[in-house]
Amino acid sequence: MKEKFRIIIFFAILVGFQSCYRIMPSKGGGQLNDVPEKRNIEPTDVLLPDGYKIEVVTEGLTFPTAVTFDEEGNTYVIEAGYSYGEVFLAPKLLKIQPNGSTTTLYMGQKNGPWNGITYSKGYFYIAEGGQVEGGKILKVSKKGTSQVLVEGLPSLGDHHTNGPVIKDGYLYFGQGTATNSGIVGNDNASFGWLHRFPDFHDIPCKDITINVINSETKNVLSENSDDKAITGPFLPYNQKAQRNQVIKGAIPCTGAVMRVPINGGDLEVVAWGFRNPYGLALAPDGQIYVTNNSYDVRGSRPVWGTGDLLFKLEQDAWYGWPDYNGSMSITHLEVPGEEDPKKILVNDPGTPPQPVASLGVHSSSNGISFSTNEDFGFEGQAFIAQFGDMAPGVGKVLSPVGYRVVRVDVASGIVEDFATNKAKKNGPASWLEKGGLERPVSVQFSPDGTALYVTDFGILATSKEGANPVNNSGVVWKITRQD
Repeated sequence: MKEKFRIIIFFAILVGFQSCYRIMPSKGGGQLNDVPEKRNIEPTDVLLPDGYKIEVVTEGLTFPTAVTFDEEGNTYVIEAGYSYGEVFLAPKLLKIQPNGSTTTLYMGQKNGPWNGITYSKGYFYIAEGGQVEGGKILKVSKKGTSQVLVEGLPSLGDHHTNGPVIKDGYLYFGQGTATNSGIVGNDNASFGWLHRFPDFHDIPCKDITINVINSETKNVLSENSDDKAITGPFLPYNQKAQRNQVIKGAIPCTGAVMRVPINGGDLEVVAWGFRNPYGLALAPDGQIYVTNNSYDVRGSRPVWGTGDLLFKLEQDAWYGWPDYNGSMSITHLEVPGEEDPKKILVNDPGTPPQPVASLGVHSSSNGISFSTNEDFGFEGQAFIAQFGDMAPGVGKVLSPVGYRVVRVDVASGIVEDFATNKAKKNGPASWLEKGGLERPVSVQFSPDGTALYVTDFGILATSKEGANPVNNSGVVWKITRQD
């Protein structure tokens, strides 16, 4: 009797929480009352473990996303060129001079965002996000000449071409999905791309059979305000799913890690079933690890309460998207005020691998790098940049999430803060009205492993109307151990 009473009380509390959650306001770190035109920068506002120091390498960048180094130890940074908020600029590869100034080595077309860079034997390899023309992998010489290793990647949607990392003569990179959870919806119109590419949708890497899940929405592509759109998974907007419909797999595909020889050649799928495999890094033991951005509470199939994940990359594995978050099915995750998400795939293509670590709901855990030097400390552990929530567009948060650098013991899965802002509350510097970290998007250790470089995208305000990035607010930081 007591057990039955406790169960009743538990469900009463759960219902009460969901009711309260629906009416509580979102308080994301990008939801600023006033968006500053200029960024305040103060290294002493960043909290680090004892014995570590942070300093500014360069500032005044516009949408920086990653750094890399050549064989002489010179530092380079890329500016993305594109940002959510539908800002289209020319992406750039910049060399950072010892005094913090920058010179342009190479300028791309307005087909960003550039989401990652690595260097090997005289060449830079850049992941071009492809918001206008589709994703590409660029190979750029130190003289500023370029060639395209891969093009035509399905990168016109919500998520883009990411990475890259080199192993055994191959360049590995991530390709994000077109949508949040498999169905093109009106949230994709708010991102801008549905109006540009009304037929674009997710592409599986292998043949799949889908259940009859059709979402009905207002047809935002129609001039008639009464028109409805009915859309099924892995299909273009306003195209219904049919019973036992087979969606043919293709290469390239969305939601996958792929690879190509660094001197050019055939494109191969390494693993699939990711949502947005943003950061790839090579661990000291030669294993590739990948960060995966998880579902949002938006669109025609919102998913609630799923944290970003860190995985080991396993050959030919299927990582669970669009029906799992790690090894957990999302079909029982009740969205407050919404129906439970229904299973899209009739048959699972495999058993999703267990994640190495969970990194926080809406944390946007992106770039990753491994400590390789005992003089820096935490040798063999992964350091991950958390860009921070994009609430309210991705769903509601009750306080800011992310905006920091964390470290992960990949053997135990334990996640701990490494670099955060000094404040009573967590949040980006602009939200806290301080001068510390804003939106760390990637991290990279120096070639000798003695310094951790943090690429800070800069101020990106968010609202129900969309994103509002601030030009010239990006920073590259450097963290070293002093004792």
